[in-house]
Amino acid sequence: MKNVILLTIDTLRRDVIGCYGGKGGLTPFIDSIQDRCIRFNNALSTGPYTQAAFPGILTSSYYLEYGPKIPRNLPKERVLISEVLKKHGILSAGFHSNAYLCSFFGWNRGWDTYYDSMDVEVTDEVPYIKASVLNAKVAAWLSKQKGDKPFLLWLHYMDVHEPYVPERKYVDAVDPSIDLTDDKMFALFKDVVLKRDVSDKNTVELLKKLYLAHLREVDEATKEFFGILEKMGLLEDSVIIITADHGDEFGEHGGLSHDGKMYSELLNVPLIIFDPSLTKGQVSETLVSNIDVPPTITHLFGLEPVKDFAGHSLLPIEKYPVKGIYGEAKEKRGAHEKEDAKALYYYREDNLKIIYHEENDYWEVYDLKEDPGELKNIVDTSPKTEELKKKLQPRIGRWAS
Repeated sequence: MKNVILLTIDTLRRDVIGCYGGKGGLTPFIDSIQDRCIRFNNALSTGPYTQAAFPGILTSSYYLEYGPKIPRNLPKERVLISEVLKKHGILSAGFHSNAYLCSFFGWNRGWDTYYDSMDVEVTDEVPYIKASVLNAKVAAWLSKQKGDKPFLLWLHYMDVHEPYVPERKYVDAVDPSIDLTDDKMFALFKDVVLKRDVSDKNTVELLKKLYLAHLREVDEATKEFFGILEKMGLLEDSVIIITADHGDEFGEHGGLSHDGKMYSELLNVPLIIFDPSLTKGQVSETLVSNIDVPPTITHLFGLEPVKDFAGHSLLPIEKYPVKGIYGEAKEKRGAHEKEDAKALYYYREDNLKIIYHEENDYWEVYDLKEDPGELKNIVDTSPKTEELKKKLQPRIGRWAS
């Protein structure tokens, strides 16, 4: 193996993907490669929206690690995987179209090539470029590489993300009876999603179908990307990690999109490692986190563990430590955080999860085996409540002073 590729897909819920139990056959390509993959069935995000999740994915740290204020810029204390690799002479390139990950905030540190589309190629209505366009840019970069140096390539697809205006052919793949123009789909986003209006169940279901149409689109883009690698002779020399930053809500807990909530529809993410050396797929039920992605990348390049990374390498699976999983964010409601938003945290071990809201000093505890939808708060009846609180308490207010 020479290269490591990290493919992150914004807003991708785990439960809609076929190999994770999703219905409708909307991810035929991702499903088809599972015999050469290690699939993690219990991967969690460190946060329910991009700003809270990507510190885990690219710096192996937690969102509030360096203070309670909204990190307008990536703190210097957060060591990007690109910075680690640069010290070892390993080439890195990042391609994305998410405003929260743009160079302005410091996410470009350490990358030899860093593309974001914020300056010229997006519109107010759809503030990102299509995965197919991103694939073309990645292909152009790959064509210039001489092939004698290993590299890390990161690309981030935005297509599943709202405003949910998929192409007609992908809508037909989900429900051919949907008869909406692009303008009408965008109006749904403005009038329903932005207002977090879940009063009409049929409208919420329609929005989820549009989301699923984008899922079909992203599966096609993933297939196209693998085809690019194969055509260039790179597929058999590359380990590819596929994951997401967070999921999306469609009324499960009274909302839409991805606000500051710590429930499964937002935290349960896919995590799949395509390894060309595998002849039989593997499935892990171990509880893992996207904070483990950077240590996995350094392991794949044969580097020593990085002391600043909070996670552990996912490989080899049998050496991954059994541990609880943490996450933290702000009580975000709507597209943007407010400066005075309070923190919220979660901790999960086995099938138990505890959530703490700083805003009103409120606790929640769920038994995910008995209550996978997280609808029955057992904080007052679970014999494990105090034990779980003790495990989460050290993270709560650790910077409050």
